[in-house]
Amino acid sequence: MPQNLLEISVKGKWVKTPSLQLDGQKLIVTGRWVRIASLHDEDWVENEVKNPEECIQELRRSQLFHADILAFTQKVPETTPKYNYPLEWCSVAVVRTSNFKHWWDRLPQEGRKNVRRSQKRGVSIHEIALDDRLIRGIAEIQNETPIRQGRRYPHFGKSLAQVRKDYSPLADHSEFICAFFGEELIGLLQLVYRGKIASILQLNSKIAHHDKRASNALLARAVELCEANNITHLTYGKFNYGNKGDSSLREFKSRNGFEEMLVPRYYVPLNAWGAFCVKTRMYRGLVGILPKGIISVGSRIRAEWYDFKYTKAGVAQC
Repeated sequence: MPQNLLEISVKGKWVKTPSLQLDGQKLIVTGRWVRIASLHDEDWVENEVKNPEECIQELRRSQLFHADILAFTQKVPETTPKYNYPLEWCSVAVVRTSNFKHWWDRLPQEGRKNVRRSQKRGVSIHEIALDDRLIRGIAEIQNETPIRQGRRYPHFGKSLAQVRKDYSPLADHSEFICAFFGEELIGLLQLVYRGKIASILQLNSKIAHHDKRASNALLARAVELCEANNITHLTYGKFNYGNKGDSSLREFKSRNGFEEMLVPRYYVPLNAWGAFCVKTRMYRGLVGILPKGIISVGSRIRAEWYDFKYTKAGVAQC
């Protein structure tokens, strides 16, 4: 079982973490107080953990790869638990994409209006390769504002080399769907193909062109491509984030036809500390542990602080 360090992206920063090759798959370990082993790029690869029981036994025997818990999720649309391990239900934002017309007809009226509005206001949608032109366009979008959705934006200020590094690892099985206004890139959606499903890794647009509803047009094109490529489901991260409750992101997903699908996520203890953390749900982190009211107050205070800090500096926000 060869073990080494693997560089991964965590909240916009590249860090090195222990990596283990097992049964043709890479496992990584993350976390400080609760060390969780998981499949590398689990949300962006085609297969789940192939043989969980063998994986658990190997991890427990390993003298080099120290982990407290093995965590893995069943792949959409497998909602019935396959294994008798401790689990929680993972909330995934999903669109069924086998029929574009069905998705379109079920959209809220505002969602359809936004796509049409984008077309009327001169936005064109194209799929292009990850080349120097696209890298420059992405950097311009990311460097437009240091604050998005009420929090510090981790990709603000990155160089062209850093942007290329961020977008290159999954480029070989991705589609880069781009929204242009004239020659200007005003929005980007990175669609990652994972067998019969696809997932949105990045969806970003320029604040200066918010009125053109580029994000809505990009999502519509993503659903079209999924149907054309016989993709059954499109996922866009989580639908509900722990105890956070309502958010602008969840509202945006709902307006664009995403619904919640609950799939099992397993948390298997590998040692005594891991067993304690599984029993007490310590692996959830603060958003999963703190009450909704405290999270809401904290989010509001953070947003107000950033609003004061950057509005005073004359910086645009999203």
